[in-house]
Amino acid sequence: MAVFTPVTDAELGDWLQHYDLGDVVEFRGIHSGIENSNFFLTTTHGQYVLTIFEKLTATQLPFYLDLMRHLASHRVPVPDPMPRRDGSLFGMLKGKPAAIVTKLEGAPELAPTPAHCIEVGQMLARMHLAGRDFARHQPNLRSLSWWQENVPAIASFLTDSQRALIETELAHQAAFFASADYATLPEGPCHCDLFRDNVLFAHGRQHVRLGGFFDFYFAGVDKWLFDVAVTVNDWCTDLETGALDPARVDALLRAYQTVRPFTPAEDCHWNDMLRAGAMRFWVSRLYDFHRPREAELLKPHDPGHFERILRERIHAASSHAQR
Repeated sequence: MAVFTPVTDAELGDWLQHYDLGDVVEFRGIHSGIENSNFFLTTTHGQYVLTIFEKLTATQLPFYLDLMRHLASHRVPVPDPMPRRDGSLFGMLKGKPAAIVTKLEGAPELAPTPAHCIEVGQMLARMHLAGRDFARHQPNLRSLSWWQENVPAIASFLTDSQRALIETELAHQAAFFASADYATLPEGPCHCDLFRDNVLFAHGRQHVRLGGFFDFYFAGVDKWLFDVAVTVNDWCTDLETGALDPARVDALLRAYQTVRPFTPAEDCHWNDMLRAGAMRFWVSRLYDFHRPREAELLKPHDPGHFERILRERIHAASSHAQR
């Protein structure tokens, strides 16, 4: 959520003529993230987030916005896109598609406890089930084919050890994705990027309360297990070592499975999917780090974090196999 495309007050005022959202009270850029230009927008009608999409096209965008509307209608706490006066959920701002969504309550929890993981696990399962009757279909655009396409573009920046790791894991994941077991894994719309900073909590006096999930612009139809693995790799990982914290893993997975139990194939391939989740973000962070775009506010993430996570997941699988 960097600012690649600045917007002046005059440009904003002209664009808001297409909405019934009242008068602007405050408008400011959001500094974190690396994919789209995002702004907090407060009007006399409420608080919103305005997003200018730097990569997504007007053809791709309806999937994400319609998915959020669908989930919101099923009482999943997500940003709800605001319709324009013509009924559309986005328009063109400075030559790029842009949308306004409701701002959720709360703040991210960057040091989660098992109690936070329980809330996330339950809501993630509810979100998966709520998406079963969503009519649109778009694959996860950062899945295996994207890794295969982009690994060659970053290979020259890697050490020999890193190249060996990424090429070996790419072959492992290609075989996993082509397997009969993989084909049987249940699937549907997934967030695909449910990190700690994409979830808000509104803390009550006696308990934690989930405010909602946001930033659905990496969402796609994928295996539900992949979505859980991506979530666990962030919410339940020690940030220094990349190792999983058993208490948080147990809390999140138990909570998820009270709503949607895993199938036998999901249980069998849990570690494969943890590795897939780590691979996806190692590749993307390597690409963003070594081939960055210019931005007014840009903070690329450390790719080494997901290299450590991937090595830890491979080590865990090897240790389990030797028992």
